[in-house]
Amino acid sequence: MGQKVNPVGFRTAVHKQWKSRWYADKKHFGEMLNGDVVIRDMVAKRLKEAAVADIVIERSSNRARVTVYTARPGVVIGRKGEGIDKLREDLSAATGKEIYVDIKEVRDADVNAQLVAENIAQQLERRISFRRAMKRALQLAMDMGALGIRVQACGRLGGAELARTEHFMVGKVPLQTLRADVQYGFAEANTMAGAVGVKCWICRSGEEKTAEQASGKEKRYASHA
Repeated sequence: MGQKVNPVGFRTAVHKQWKSRWYADKKHFGEMLNGDVVIRDMVAKRLKEAAVADIVIERSSNRARVTVYTARPGVVIGRKGEGIDKLREDLSAATGKEIYVDIKEVRDADVNAQLVAENIAQQLERRISFRRAMKRALQLAMDMGALGIRVQACGRLGGAELARTEHFMVGKVPLQTLRADVQYGFAEANTMAGAVGVKCWICRSGEEKTAEQASGKEKRYASHA
């Protein structure tokens, strides 16, 4: 009882995809998994100011393609592509494999759960009131068309002596509905009083039909016709 389930992992294979897409046998699985961890840590550290929303890794033989979803592609690419070339070289040197780097822009940053959580965490580090930062995020997300948003902060909020948890919610965020398009993001703010964890859930639409369900519904309609 009381166990927490990650909303992304809960919906994987229903209408969300894996962030690491490759196959390996038992002999090479651990090596490739550690390689993914190295890639993700290096990209997150190098592009800390680039508002990175997601990192997807695809492998084939001795090559790997890293797709970086960011709200600031210009920061990642750099002047005349110098930034992305340097990142590709460093990743290849760290993993010993041929790396391709793709950049995809995230246009709706205000309704991306990971970017919203990171934005709140950055405001907490700048000593902005947590209530102000969280309520501002709620307002922006709802203005951008989200069906619901929930944000939660846990730690010594406002420099209090005792840690506590505060959360705000607007609209609906159905965590138990598998077909609901619920995004989840987590970020950590290193404040003067200690670390503060920020979680964000955003529901962008009601329900998404899988390809099998959609085709099945069409077949039922055809049979009745």
